[in-house]
Amino acid sequence: MVPTRFAWPYGGHQVFLSGSFTRWTDHYLMTPVEGSSTVFQAIYNLEPGYHQYKFLVDGVWRLDEQQPYVTDEHGIVNNIILVKEPELMSSVLCLEASNSDSSMELDNGFFRHPASLSGGTHRDPVLQIPDGEIHAFRRHITLLLSRYTAYELLPESGKVIALDIKLPVKQAFHIMYEQGLVAVPIRDDLSGQFCGMLSASDFILILMELHNNGSILTDEELETHTVFAWKEGKYQLNREPDGSVEELPGRPLIQADPHESLKDVALKIVHHKISTVPIIHKLEDGSMPQLLHLACLPGILKHICRHFRHSPGTLPLLQQPVGRLCLGTSMQKVGVSTGSRLTMLRPNDPLSSALTLLIEDQVSCIPIVDDNGSLLDVYSRSDITSLAKDSAYARIRLDQTSIHQALQLFYEATGAVNAYKHCTTCLNSDSLHEIMERLSDPAVRRLIVVEAGSKRVEGIISLRDVFNFLLN
Repeated sequence: MVPTRFAWPYGGHQVFLSGSFTRWTDHYLMTPVEGSSTVFQAIYNLEPGYHQYKFLVDGVWRLDEQQPYVTDEHGIVNNIILVKEPELMSSVLCLEASNSDSSMELDNGFFRHPASLSGGTHRDPVLQIPDGEIHAFRRHITLLLSRYTAYELLPESGKVIALDIKLPVKQAFHIMYEQGLVAVPIRDDLSGQFCGMLSASDFILILMELHNNGSILTDEELETHTVFAWKEGKYQLNREPDGSVEELPGRPLIQADPHESLKDVALKIVHHKISTVPIIHKLEDGSMPQLLHLACLPGILKHICRHFRHSPGTLPLLQQPVGRLCLGTSMQKVGVSTGSRLTMLRPNDPLSSALTLLIEDQVSCIPIVDDNGSLLDVYSRSDITSLAKDSAYARIRLDQTSIHQALQLFYEATGAVNAYKHCTTCLNSDSLHEIMERLSDPAVRRLIVVEAGSKRVEGIISLRDVFNFLLN
């Protein structure tokens, strides 16, 4: 048996120690450390090997998040300690407790903190993330999202906008700009059915098509196209004899029922590579369906973050730097399209190049960098709607307007509100929990990974990247 010292340095009136070595039934009373009102200690004889433990503080089970911990297959989180044979160590494993530093002295292997022997020799942790830890983490997230439904995403008040299929494209364009919408459901008033979504990508394609067919874009050209005409040409919609519109052939509207789990809603968004899913309630009496909300990944991520906000240490993987998790896309040569690799442009490149890359590479944004590869800004799909202000799209040519000029139009159209969130960065050393917290803000659609100091672009982490990792 090896005498092993435990400590609880966070205060309380009465603190007990319990663990696998007590079969979780017996609670061992801890005593206050002399001269301290917050540190409790206990020495317990343990067999060599791994042991799980926890503290019962004033009747509440507590975890020491500064010490190694594991999550079992049921999602229960406990601290863990490795006790070695006495002859393998210079002295008994012990804890040097203080008000400012609490470090359990043990060889933690793959766990969170570096280990040290009582003589002061430090060991570097093994730089690997065990498959079991990743599996347990994903199972915990999956179970959490499976317990809640899309009803959790519905705000207490607010409005949800849908556009009539026969609305002129120009008017739809202006509505999306004025309402700050990235995507909006379209509805056939004759049948009362929702038949698709109109997105910023539609307007990129429309402007590119009109640009290819004429020297200058005009209001008149957009006035002649209804949303119906655009969708009919793009997806070859079938029209019923009464003039109503069926769902898109081969591409039905991706929607969710309010009773579906948050997990299923998230998977729909990720698997179909879309930004939003309309939550539609279909009544049993056959009356017109009700549009309740537009679900998006930030809302689901906010739900996850709220769950872990006060105890991020309950899942060790949340504290891992994202650079170790292979999230997102990585850097590639400026101006070169590489599919899944990261493509970047310079501010003087034409807007047409950015729009082409956004569509062909199926990415949501393109970092704009200087000659050294340092980040200046980003141009994203949703920025295109800013051209609706004062009909700017009718005064520019896509191949003669630089990205810098397009971004100036964007900032003039959107004002200073949330402008700083348009180009939000992170470091590879930032924890997964920090990344998730930032991306749960609806105004932050992705994070540009930069090198500290130089701001050289190293990659992009999008919401979809995070959910691919969480639910893979």
